[in-house]
Amino acid sequence: MHLTPREQERLTLFAAAELARRRLARGALLGATESIALVCDEILEMAWDGTPLETILKRVPGIIPHDRLLPGVAEAVPSLQVEALFPHGSSLVHVAEPFGPADPTGPGAVLAAGDHVELAPGRPRAALEIANTGDRPIWVSSHFPLEKANAALAFDRDAARGHRLDIPAGTAERFAPGESRTVTVVARGGTR
Repeated sequence: MHLTPREQERLTLFAAAELARRRLARGALLGATESIALVCDEILEMAWDGTPLETILKRVPGIIPHDRLLPGVAEAVPSLQVEALFPHGSSLVHVAEPFGPADPTGPGAVLAAGDHVELAPGRPRAALEIANTGDRPIWVSSHFPLEKANAALAFDRDAARGHRLDIPAGTAERFAPGESRTVTVVARGGTR
């Protein structure tokens, strides 16, 4: 059988999710890896069945009860993202706090030194007006090349070339349908 890399990833995720289901069935606690796999597998299956994104986001917190997680999982996984295939096409599903709110000082918590951390110090920044002309929310992740963002986002793509959103790594910005706002963009590193 010849599988694409995407199909191989999906099967690996499914296998890890099945491991999580077996552990839950016998009363074992779940660590971060198998918890993430189980939640992502459930999201992918709900999307495949045509469940609306808003409904999926409401169901995610109930997939794994907090008391079935090892200490530190909520702190280690403040959010997760998975690209899911819906009947209308692929969408990035971003879930904040998939395992509930984190204890800011609990096991696995990230404790930053100092009060202020400058992101991308010394890089040029600019303001850019972005409007979502589509009928669905659109998420743009922290390091996505802005000029390649979803075509339903209306903005000056020439001005955006070589830039990304000026937000912390691993986060994303949501643009609601019909929303228009000004965001700060920062020049990407490297040769671009």
